[in-house]
Amino acid sequence: MVSLFAVSLLALCARPLVCSAFGGKSPLSVHPLRPKLMSTATPIVSRQGVFPRRTRAPAAVRAGNLDSALGLSGGGIDAAPSSLVASISESVSPIVSSLFAYEGSVPLYQAFGLNAVLFGLLSSKLKKMLTPEGFAHSVALGTLLWTTLGWRGWSLCVLYLFLGQAVTKVKFEEKQKAGIAEGRGGRRGPENVWGSALTGLVCAAASVQGDSFLGISSDLFVLGYVASLATKLADTFASEIGKAYGKTAFLITTFERVEPGTEGAVSAEGTAAAAVGGLALALYGLAVDLIDVPGVAVATVAAFLATNAESLIGATLQEKEGFRWMTNEVVNFINTLIGAALAIGAGKFLLGM
Repeated sequence: MVSLFAVSLLALCARPLVCSAFGGKSPLSVHPLRPKLMSTATPIVSRQGVFPRRTRAPAAVRAGNLDSALGLSGGGIDAAPSSLVASISESVSPIVSSLFAYEGSVPLYQAFGLNAVLFGLLSSKLKKMLTPEGFAHSVALGTLLWTTLGWRGWSLCVLYLFLGQAVTKVKFEEKQKAGIAEGRGGRRGPENVWGSALTGLVCAAASVQGDSFLGISSDLFVLGYVASLATKLADTFASEIGKAYGKTAFLITTFERVEPGTEGAVSAEGTAAAAVGGLALALYGLAVDLIDVPGVAVATVAAFLATNAESLIGATLQEKEGFRWMTNEVVNFINTLIGAALAIGAGKFLLGM
């Protein structure tokens, strides 16, 4: 259903562009290779219906002068296809260039159309990772990310989703038996989508408001975007690897031994995994030129510190009297906000960005 909708949407969006390539007419009405001799057929009516009656071909065709019969001039029959290809190319090229602009700022309708197609093509895989509502909200998130940071920012978020889902599935059945696995079979809903990516989306939107916005440079907001998602992936790695392989878990506030999966619990395995997760996403940010090498160091350290801050919040506030509103999703948002803020602050005062 999503794929059909996506194809229909793109067809509607592309129709004016294709028609413009043919002088405002449908391409079928001006096809350069449609023989004019078809107009020589006159309909006759029979009991079975209307049929064309063949008439003798024009003299030009009988004489072998096909170019004249088709109304082509100069260059012969090959000239028309070349002209057609050039015309389509001129119409499509600006759209492709816009969609894959290196700096982002893609028109919203183009970003939505492309996301509808991509999510439609990947729907079988994504629906194993997302609830139906989470799927719809992810389309909205993907559209907004593509229209601000282009394919680079979009692909960074998609990489977070796939890596986060992969690590969630590590020893999933054992986690389920212990009662510490993610609910809904690990599928993410709207609350997970926005709890994880809202901070990043705000940074992405702020980064395209000019060279500077609220006294913060565009590059710093991009660094904050990368750091926010690196923070969330670091947290996911720490939590899921800690629950799967952590031999000894301690409460971060008192270092009291607790069961794996306890809010605020940390383990050596989970802590190491947090560093790996944060670094992995920061390195991808470097690979697609969202950040530079110093930015990788800043984003990785910010993600690691924010992940430990999240454990501290979980141990002191989450599930405590008067803080029932402090759900996992709220903590995730605070977690990514801390990671982005630390990265922006370090970038400004340590790197002079």
